[in-house]
Formats: sequence, structure tokens, C-alpha cells
Amino acid sequence: MKPLIVYCYDAYCGWCYGFSPVIKKIYEEYKDRIDFDVLSGGMIPAENPAPISRMAGYIAEAYKNVEELTGIKFGEDYLWHIFNPDLSDWFPASEKPAIALCIFKDLYPDQAVLFAADLQYALHYEGRDLCDDEAYRHLLLKYNIDADDFYQKLHSEEYKEKAYYDFALCKQLQVTGFPAVLMQVSDRKFYLIARGYTSYEDLRERIENVLAETTNA
Repeated sequence: MKPLIVYCYDAYCGWCYGFSPVIKKIYEEYKDRIDFDVLSGGMIPAENPAPISRMAGYIAEAYKNVEELTGIKFGEDYLWHIFNPDLSDWFPASEKPAIALCIFKDLYPDQAVLFAADLQYALHYEGRDLCDDEAYRHLLLKYNIDADDFYQKLHSEEYKEKAYYDFALCKQLQVTGFPAVLMQVSDRKFYLIARGYTSYEDLRERIENVLAETTNA
């Protein structure tokens, strides 16, 4: 089988946002030799949603660490909600962006890495509320996706089930934090090649090691 890289992420994960340039660069470099899939992890359950104020204090400190280590920048429109949580109407939940990713994967399975990165940029830089249907409209234009079809699927049980299947797959792969990257080389053989933020150089080296090992096996 062709090697497969499985990127386990969550749209609301700040460290995944910081990792986006790395996984995009890896995707561009290896997409002709390796298949890629993206699984949403369901980091923030949709049941009993809590306001952004519940996690704003933590994010207000953590985002600086992400910027420092990864070089990425969080946008002012996103940070407004972090620094003004009492004025924000955000109730973050991982479900809707996970459903959106499942719809996209059915249409463009080979570009899932790019769409996941776009979702993260929409939230963490542009300050779009991913629990709001309108947060996706600009991406429908970018990828030439029919809006009526997309929004019908966004509220369908079928695609909700697909999103929860992805959540379950992450658990099955024993992913307990995000980002995580696994490389599958056979039906039963997976290598964990990234847990938490990982530099491009380190990730590339691990991929090359797995490719060399499986070629020589």
C-alpha cells in the first residue's frame, strides 16, 4: 500500500494552528509519494457548551508560547474575544468545523490538509466563529463548493456521524493530545511521528526514516 500520513488535529487547537505551516509544507513536499488524511479530534465537546470566558484566561497566556515557538501570529480579531471574554458571544465547540472538514474530504480528499489549515486561520487569525454557519462561506468560494449543498450537509445527521467517527478514530489511534501525526505503512503498522508541535526538520527526518525502514524491510 502507498504510505499514509494521518494528521490528528482540532480546529480549536492553538498548537495545531502553530503547526499548520509545518504540515502544509510536508504535504506539498510528499503529496505525490504519500497519501494524507486529516482527522478532527473533538477537543471541545458540543454537549453543554461553555462560553469562551471558561478558557480565555488559559489562552491569554498560552498563545504567546505558541507564537514564540512556532513564529505564527494570532490575529487581533481572535484575540479580542480572548481579552474581552465577557463581551464575546463565542461558545466554542469542535463539532461544526469537524463536520465541515468531513464534507470537504468527500469533495477534495487530497486537499484536506489545506482546508484544515484554512479553518484554523479563519478562527485564530481572522476571528471567525466556527460555530457560526457564515464562518465557512468565504472558503466555499475559494474551493468552488456549492453553498446550498454544503449547508444542507452541515446540518445533516449523515455528516455529523462522519465527524464523530473521526473523533472515535483519533481515540482508537490512542491520540490524547493535538497535534499528532501518524504514518501508516501497512494494514496494521502505524508509526507515531509527531506528538505536540514538531518542527519541519524533525518531522521530515522521521518520515524519511520510516520510508527508508519500510523500503529496506
